Amino acid sequence: MMAQYLSLKAEAQDCLLFYRMGDFFEMFFDDAKIAAACLDIALTARGEHGGQAIPMCGVPVHAAENYLARLIKAGHRVAIAEQTETPAEAKKRGGSKALVARGIVRVVTAGTLTEEALLDARAANWCVAIGEAGGGVALAAADVSTGRFELIETSAANLATELARLGPAETIAAEDSAFADMATSLRPKSGFDSTRGKARLRDLYGVATLDGFGQFDRAALAAAGGLVAYLDHTAKGALPFLRPPVLRQSAGAMAIDAATRDSLELTCTTAGARKGSLLDAVDRTVTGAGARALAADLGAPLVDRQEIEARLDLVQLLCEDGGLRESLRATLRALPDIGRALGRIAAGRGSPRDLGQLRDGLNGAWSLGEKLGGIERPPALLADLAPRLRGHGALIDLFTRALIPMPPVDASDGGYIAAGYDAALDDLRDAGAGGRRAIAALEADYRSRTGIVALKIKHNGVLGYHIEVAARVADTLMAPDSGFTHRQTLAGVVRFNAPELHEVAVKVSQAGAHALAAEASHLEDLTHAALARREAIAATADALARLDASAGLAERACEGGWVRPTLVDHACFDIAGGRHPVVEDALAKRGDRFVANDCRLSEDSRLWLVTGPNMGGKSTFLRQNALIAVLAQAGAYVPATSATLGLVDRLFSRVGASDNLARGRSTFMVEMVETAAILAQATPRSFVILDEVGRGTSTYDGLAIAWAVVEAIHEDNRCRCLFATHYHELTRLAERCDALTLHHVRAREWKGDLVLLHEVSEGPADRSYGLAVARLAGLSPATLSRAKAVLAKLEAGRAKTGGIAAGLDDLPLFAAARIEEAPPADTLREALAAIDTDALTPREALEQLYRLKGLL
Repeated sequence: MMAQYLSLKAEAQDCLLFYRMGDFFEMFFDDAKIAAACLDIALTARGEHGGQAIPMCGVPVHAAENYLARLIKAGHRVAIAEQTETPAEAKKRGGSKALVARGIVRVVTAGTLTEEALLDARAANWCVAIGEAGGGVALAAADVSTGRFELIETSAANLATELARLGPAETIAAEDSAFADMATSLRPKSGFDSTRGKARLRDLYGVATLDGFGQFDRAALAAAGGLVAYLDHTAKGALPFLRPPVLRQSAGAMAIDAATRDSLELTCTTAGARKGSLLDAVDRTVTGAGARALAADLGAPLVDRQEIEARLDLVQLLCEDGGLRESLRATLRALPDIGRALGRIAAGRGSPRDLGQLRDGLNGAWSLGEKLGGIERPPALLADLAPRLRGHGALIDLFTRALIPMPPVDASDGGYIAAGYDAALDDLRDAGAGGRRAIAALEADYRSRTGIVALKIKHNGVLGYHIEVAARVADTLMAPDSGFTHRQTLAGVVRFNAPELHEVAVKVSQAGAHALAAEASHLEDLTHAALARREAIAATADALARLDASAGLAERACEGGWVRPTLVDHACFDIAGGRHPVVEDALAKRGDRFVANDCRLSEDSRLWLVTGPNMGGKSTFLRQNALIAVLAQAGAYVPATSATLGLVDRLFSRVGASDNLARGRSTFMVEMVETAAILAQATPRSFVILDEVGRGTSTYDGLAIAWAVVEAIHEDNRCRCLFATHYHELTRLAERCDALTLHHVRAREWKGDLVLLHEVSEGPADRSYGLAVARLAGLSPATLSRAKAVLAKLEAGRAKTGGIAAGLDDLPLFAAARIEEAPPADTLREALAAIDTDALTPREALEQLYRLKGLL
């Protein structure tokens, strides 16, 4: 047995091996030590290997999913080794001592899960491959739980941004990939060949050409080939359901890099929790599929105005028609997740319950489609979605006739095919039921004949049907002429058989076995019927998800008094009464009111310099406007009184920072890296929020950097920007930068206490309130008194010298200051260039060498 185990472990490589032994999955050696520590289960030993006891632990097969979930969450990969033959087949093959054959039937990884218990119903589960070819780079992304398959053509510079958008559970790359540090595991280079990838896709979809799916570049084909090869490896040949690939371009969505996503907490907080994120504050969906669609929308806001308007039109209809919205949400709430049920069926891990979910989901979708199809002058998106909900009548009828109302998860016990669907199956069931009635009659007869009132006929997996009596009365049945045959003696009971019971038991067993075989055959046929329409079923699942996401957004808009944004083609950003959805929710729970603020960026005022005290609301103001841009382009209403926006191509946020010790970066280094990325990538259509740039270093360095960054954004990037700072010296730039305007968050001191008004007003802050904020924070009176004395000294010195910004008024602007400096003279290079090497004698060459060394 250990030889078989070690052979399978060698095949599993770095995966933990679940080795099936009867009703348990066993683990040995280091796998056992790792699993026992991770799962908090007992570590025991079994036999010896190399003179050492073999560590062992195990988990029950019926509870394996729960243990798998914990191992996958801890970052492990698990290979499942199942018995590939029955003990009877093994005995027939090799005699009574033959070992049951086993093989790895599946490798369970974070990105290839389909089990309901292992997945978050409200989040997509992406497995992503990075492909490189022809100087390009692309991503192939699949959510095997629903069959979604996307090919994303991008660039090396935008690769991290796309990965941040997807948030994959697993990322793979070739062993020699330039992006190996972004992958969770590396695979053989041969799997990422673009020619093989093209052939794999053609074979997968049974087509002669991929032109019908789109024009894929070599990098996209390499990524697709690597991903399909990996999925085939983990599924051991039973490739999961993948819908035809959808080609996406990076330019098709608002570019949001990883730092900005973390800063704005779009789909999860910086602590990794969903609660407290924008998604949590907005999500009012009633289905898992709808929640996944909403998360995808917020993660990749659109840049096509027509597509955004189409989404907004549907949200507006559902906002204005409350009855339709409530009816739609009530219907959706009752529907199962047919997308993931289909994924399990296609992966070969489906159950009768999954088929029942398809039946119920498609039936509900049909009714919903009939209702929505009757709406007069529907929005374009609704007119496109409604027909996708219908068209499954034959499949619904088949499943309704074939399946019981509540099919079980486990098919092994049968009972899921409805009565009346198959007359032969009904006859087998009747035969089995008749046999069971005959057994009950035999039990009564045996009691009468023997006089043993407690005599019972029981069944187990070893003896089958047998007679059981208490040991104290067993002598009667032990008599040679009793007609009973002794089978087993246990503590307190004795078990027997009888010819009549054996005959009836054989009939019952045969009828039951034939009935189970008939049901299994029907299950296979029903599964094939579902898979034959998997594309149409997946389209229906997508339509239901889009309806749920739109209805949820409409519900949130009505709940919060949000408004439809007006989208324009020029670069403006005009928000009246804007609010931060997450902060507003948190304040409402405490009974407090959020202070709304306007933000009016235009060509003449595209860069706002915002000053004011800490805790005054600068960061909240910056973030709320960035989130309004995300919501608007995701097709949602926004928390404001009115909103008019020009489309944003790239969104950047540098708000707050922390050390990145793993990459050897200090807080200030992280800040500078992020700021450099903004200056390098922001365009006139971008939206940028910057908070306290330069605060991580000395005052002079920080002011110099902040000054230069403001000028660069104003003169070079020319994007819409909100720049919050405590460097009041920067306000001087308003006199020299035409599109820069000054604003501040209001605060007042009242009877020695600081009152933060959280209102944004025009003009610079009248003064700093640092000491007042320190008092609010609880700094001791003695420390505050000393700070006041030091501040008085500093301010007196600033009055005499002109402050740290003295002399900056004469400094030319950023664009004017960029004068090309003449490169320093390179005498060594010039001397080398002047030498005619072919004309030199050996002596002259030696002299020249000495001369060059002298120049060096």
